[in-house]
Formats: sequence, C-alpha cells, structure tokens
Amino acid sequence: MVAGFGDGVVCVWALAVLGLVAVLAAAGGVHWYVWRRMVRDTTRAGGWPRRAGTVAVVAFPLMSVGAMASTRLSAPFLLQQVLAWPGYLWMAFLLYLVMALVVGEFVRPLLKRVLRVRRTEPAPAPAPAPVPVAAGTGEPVEEEGPAGERADTAPVVDSSRRLFIARTVAVGAAAAAASTVGYGMYGVLRGPSVKHVTVPLAKLPRSAHGFRIAVVSDIHLGPILGRGHAQRVVDAVNSTNPDLITIVGDLVDGDVDDLGPAAAPLRELTARHGAFFVTGNHEYYSGAQQWVDYVRGLGIHPLENARVEMPGFDLAGVNDYQGESEHHGPDFRRALGDRDRTRASVLLAHQPVAIHDSVKFGVDLQLSGHSHGGQLWPGNYVAALDNPTVAGLERYGDTQLYVTRGAGAWGPPVRVGAPSDVTVVTLASRQA
Repeated sequence: MVAGFGDGVVCVWALAVLGLVAVLAAAGGVHWYVWRRMVRDTTRAGGWPRRAGTVAVVAFPLMSVGAMASTRLSAPFLLQQVLAWPGYLWMAFLLYLVMALVVGEFVRPLLKRVLRVRRTEPAPAPAPAPVPVAAGTGEPVEEEGPAGERADTAPVVDSSRRLFIARTVAVGAAAAAASTVGYGMYGVLRGPSVKHVTVPLAKLPRSAHGFRIAVVSDIHLGPILGRGHAQRVVDAVNSTNPDLITIVGDLVDGDVDDLGPAAAPLRELTARHGAFFVTGNHEYYSGAQQWVDYVRGLGIHPLENARVEMPGFDLAGVNDYQGESEHHGPDFRRALGDRDRTRASVLLAHQPVAIHDSVKFGVDLQLSGHSHGGQLWPGNYVAALDNPTVAGLERYGDTQLYVTRGAGAWGPPVRVGAPSDVTVVTLASRQA
C-alpha cells in the first residue's frame, strides 16, 4: 500500500512537471512569435532598435511572473506595486497583440500583391538621351556602373518592400492592442456601472415584494486597485439606496496590513438591513480570517456558513470552496439544513458552481460572482468551462442563479467585452 501511494505521488509530480513544461513552452513560443514579428522583421540587425525590442520582449514577461509571484508570496507592498502595472498590463496587451498579429498574417499577402501591382505598372517613357559616340569611330559607347558592370537594384527593392510590410503590420497590431487595452482599462478605473435585475420568487410574501439587494463581487483591491476604487464602488452602491448590501467574495488580493486602508471606505456602505459578506477564493490566498475580522470591524456582517432572517426570506452564506484547504470550506447543511422551507431563501456563494448544492437544499436564489464574465474576451469561453453560468440570471430546477460580472478586475485592470457592474436585484412576489 505504501508503494502504491508513493507511485501515485510520483505520477502526480510527473504530471505537474509536464504541465509546467508545456506552459513554459507555449509561453516561450508566443513570445518568440511576438519578437519575430515586432522586432526581428521590423529592425535591421545590429542596431539599437533591435536590441531594445529584444530586451523589452524578455523583460515584460518576467515582470508579469514577478507581479503574480510577489502577491502570492506577500512580498513588500511597494515591490508588488512596482511590478503590478507593467507586469499585469503586459498580460492584457500580449493577448490582443498576438490576436492582431495573427490577423496580420492574412493582411501581409494582400499588401505584397498591392505593392507588386504598383511596381509593375508601366511608367511613362523618358525622353531619349543622346547616345555618346566614340571619338573618330562614330560607334556608340555602352555605359557601365562604377565597377564596370550594370547596377542591379532588385534585391534592394525587395528588401525595402518586406521591411515596409513588416512595419505596417506591426504598427497596426500594436495600435489595435493598445487601443483595446486602453479602453478596457478606462472601463475599470472609472468604476462599475449599475445594473438592475428583477427576480420573481414563488415563496416570497407580498410584504417583501420590491425588496432590493445590491450585489457586489470581485472588487479585488490590491497593488493596482486601491482606496480610490473602493470609494467608487461604495458611491455606486449607495446611489442605488438598497435595502440590503451583499459582498460575495474576492474583496482583496493581499494582507490587511497592506490593504486595510484601501478597504476602509467600505465602512460608508449604507442599507436599511445592513451589509453582509462571504469569502471568495482570493481571501484564502492571504489569510481569510484576518479579512473576516476586518470587515466585521467596518460594520459588515460576515456569514460563515450561517443564516439570518430578513423580512420575508432567509439570507444565508457559505464559505468559498478554497477554504477547504484550511478545513473551513462551505457547509451547506449548517447554513441551510434546519431552516423552514416554506420561507423563501437567498444564498450568498462566491462560486457559481455552488448551484448544485443549492438545488439540493431547496435554495430559491443564489447570488454569486467569481467568473468576472470572462473579463478579457474571449475569456468568457474559458470561464464557461468551470462555471455553469458566466454572467446573468439562469434557472436550475426550482433554483435561480444570478452571477454578477464583478466590480473590479484581477490581474490586468482591464475588461474587454465584460464591463464591471454592481447589480441591484429586486425581489418580486408572485402574490403581488
């Protein structure tokens, strides 16, 4: 049995190493392609532009790795901030740069054809030049180049044409990637928009008809998004004048010592029935308990596998699945097992995949985040592989699931095709 266990561990490690090698090979291949098209093809050998471009293609991915590692390893916060901006922005820029360069592969033949046509167009015939005649013979003299041979300019023309095409495609690809990332960053830094959704619940009494819940998720305060972003989120939430505020995980990426001041504006959240919080997977990367205690000090009520009664429905919350690594994961039975099922219920669970347990426990509505709506298109297709719902409202049996795209961004402070939001869910009674 021991030998079998040992063999299993070896297999796991072997698969992990193979996976790491595959990732590194893929990353290396992508960066080689970028270097070839953006640096080698657009510069002349030995010049400083090629050397500078090569250094950039090596340095930026290293900063990306450093940005992710420094956060996970709780490096000095100043170092995290220094690495975060260039490192994370490169990740977003690289994605759209590669996509633009791939499109450029189809543009290159068209440019070559256009330039070839222009080169072969007949030019107007020049006026005949006088033919020199050898003295005393009357025979015409054939002119030669400086070395006694005719000059051949075709290779120079072809080289210039290739360089022009390469630079045209490179500039176009860089402009497309930069404008996409710039617009996506503006969307994040200006703060989340407010989205309204009405959800009818069969068990909701008429007295609770119109109850409004502000749903906030994935704020991701960290080395890039700080106190100013937290204040924008608070202002967006308070502007809706909700009855209840729910923060469904991934509030932060870091320690309380570094990010406590950034999260302080959350103290200003105002709702008639208070604000509630459940953990997301990112809270556990830095220590979830410190954040549970901190938000409690801000006047926000953590729901750790717990339930409270609201007017007309039960509000429950479960810890994130990442908490299982600390023996503090979700406990649906503790949060929902002994409740009165004749009452409507709303569950806060960070990851949409919790819907399968919610259905088993007769939850009427689950509120989640986690997916970011994909954040960077076409990331929504990747997010769909792990999340039953990527964004919006869907029904699973008698249980409805609403997934917000989140109010911040992880990694690059950029969103493309998945704008950030704070959602106001209005509960509707069938009896109204």
